[in-house]
Amino acid sequence: MAEGKLRYGFTTGSCAAAAAKAGAYMLFTGGIKDSISIETPKGITFNAEIINIEKTWDRVKCGVVKDGGDDPDVTTGLVIYAEVSKNDDGHIRITGGDGVGLVTRPGLDQQVGNHAINSVPREMIEKEVREVISFCDPDCGVDVIISAPGGDEVAKKTFNPRLGIQGGISILGTSGIVEPMSMEAIIETIKVELRQRKAEGNEIISVSPGNYGLEFMHREYGFDLDQSVKCSNFIGITWDMIKELEIKKVLLVGHSGKLSKVAGGIMNTHSKEADGRMEIIAAHSILKGLPLEDVKRILNSNTTDEAFSLLEEKGIMREVGDSMVERIMYYLDKRVQGEIQMECVMFSKELGLLGKSKGAEEYIEEIKRANNHE
Repeated sequence: MAEGKLRYGFTTGSCAAAAAKAGAYMLFTGGIKDSISIETPKGITFNAEIINIEKTWDRVKCGVVKDGGDDPDVTTGLVIYAEVSKNDDGHIRITGGDGVGLVTRPGLDQQVGNHAINSVPREMIEKEVREVISFCDPDCGVDVIISAPGGDEVAKKTFNPRLGIQGGISILGTSGIVEPMSMEAIIETIKVELRQRKAEGNEIISVSPGNYGLEFMHREYGFDLDQSVKCSNFIGITWDMIKELEIKKVLLVGHSGKLSKVAGGIMNTHSKEADGRMEIIAAHSILKGLPLEDVKRILNSNTTDEAFSLLEEKGIMREVGDSMVERIMYYLDKRVQGEIQMECVMFSKELGLLGKSKGAEEYIEEIKRANNHE
């Protein structure tokens, strides 16, 4: 890999497939395999070291150390094990063991009650194991148990508890490799949450960039912001996914630091993508009659809280906030071509409510009623 380029790693799915292939090889040949190669769905070869081999006449268990490369992956360092044993029905059955989570809520890749070993890793495991069987005993089947000791503790640092995956990590990966700071992984997590909320029958889905403002929403509306789908900076892409999933009603709740950008049509609110917060607030302030000298003060503000504090002094904070909320909804409606009904609340941690759409409180109450009936 070129100097200075971030090093990619391999997914838990790739580790599980490599361990399963090595286990099958040792089970059927009687030999020892301390390294093995598999081809990932991305087309990149994974040369895996096989460790902690336990071998008897009817079963083999071995492991591969998870290496996430230069990505800050909490599963890096875990040993992903595969225990392989023969069966007589010719099938390859894959299940989970210690440290691999169980699915307890609908809308995920696996059905409720299954271990969280996703479809692509299952396909990888079956492909690699079948390759061994085809050479050794084509009519035989195997049972494969994937485990990750310590995965229950590591999973607490992931989205798994929030998604309803209990007791361990997920065996994941669509490409087989881990790309450093993968935007794709974040977006896929957002989509999983959206799909899950729809599968659970939620009529209105709440979306928020994050948990900033949790206390305000509790105090003002008795609303648990933590239950919202977290879209991070990817508001535009989230709305695309909402449209794709045919979710019809959405409540957007967020701090002015993020939502001010959306009021200017900015759909990725990361600071490296775009800013314009003060210019957007200033433009709406002019519409509400703020004198030029004060507009200049808005433009020189360091934070949206500072800008809105000035507007509060001038008595037009809510007017400007409501105007910006209206524009937020305009741009998001344009993004999805009018196919989603939406409401919006914009707030400041210091100043409280800045603006809201006409039907926002109705949506909040409906979401609260739905949550109370769960």
